[in-house]
Amino acid sequence: MGLFSKFKSGLGKSKNAFADKFDGIISAFTKIDEDFFEELEEILILSDLGAITASDICERLRAETKRGRLTEPGEIKQLLRDIIAEMIKGGCELDLTSTPSVILIIGVNGAGKTTTIGKLSANLKAEGRKTLIAAADTFRAAAIEQLDEWAKRADTDIIKHKEGSDPASVVFDACKAATARKADVLLIDTAGRLHNKKHLMDELKKIVRTVNTQLPDSTVETLLVLDATTGQNAVNQARLFKEVADITGIVLTKLDGTAKGGIVISIKNELGIPVKYIGVGEKIDDLQPFDAKMFADALLGEQE
Repeated sequence: MGLFSKFKSGLGKSKNAFADKFDGIISAFTKIDEDFFEELEEILILSDLGAITASDICERLRAETKRGRLTEPGEIKQLLRDIIAEMIKGGCELDLTSTPSVILIIGVNGAGKTTTIGKLSANLKAEGRKTLIAAADTFRAAAIEQLDEWAKRADTDIIKHKEGSDPASVVFDACKAATARKADVLLIDTAGRLHNKKHLMDELKKIVRTVNTQLPDSTVETLLVLDATTGQNAVNQARLFKEVADITGIVLTKLDGTAKGGIVISIKNELGIPVKYIGVGEKIDDLQPFDAKMFADALLGEQE
């Protein structure tokens, strides 16, 4: 299956929830007026774009209508596709210019951090990069065991300590190992606790400090893993994590199992954080690099 086919298949439920309703109001209205925009804004909000982003999109469409670029509802679909693609484009590629490069994975438990690390490692290996995984979520023994299993599936080495160990000490050993084994990318798992933001912040700062000390010339990507099925709650999680970490990108998991794909747009528009990968299935190769144009086309249907 090609990349666009995976996007199209993975966003099937989101498209049905969004594009089909959108097509419905296009056929119901014969002119673009305020009633039309009120209906459209409601559809955008119900499609998990959030009130702020829905309002921003409608304001841009109103401006184009005033300029005379839009005269009837049937003309609006392509412009809406362009606006969405423009809103979410930029910053989607990982910065892996150093050797080793570091990818720090954060997020609440259950969002899909462990599977993301395994799938991302497999992706990078398919590109010819040597990867190493650090099991720095030492809070739960199950997290270490699950990550160990994914490391085997991705055929990559893992650095792990016993449950309850200091996460920074795992990262210290992993940094040393990454250098010694000439790894191209070091992926670091972290504990997923949000109920105590101060503890989380202190732990993350200690891990980052260790990375910066041991690998001072390495680029560091901090990826927040979010569960797409939680909708606007995922956007709220992103806001909270942004307070405690320098997030460079989002990995949105379980997108194939939800109609809430619209949160991609609100995350980028409201928080300025790019989505870098999306999960569109359970297979090891179902973590896909994000593409703004493909996303917009898949969400609204292919261009005519």
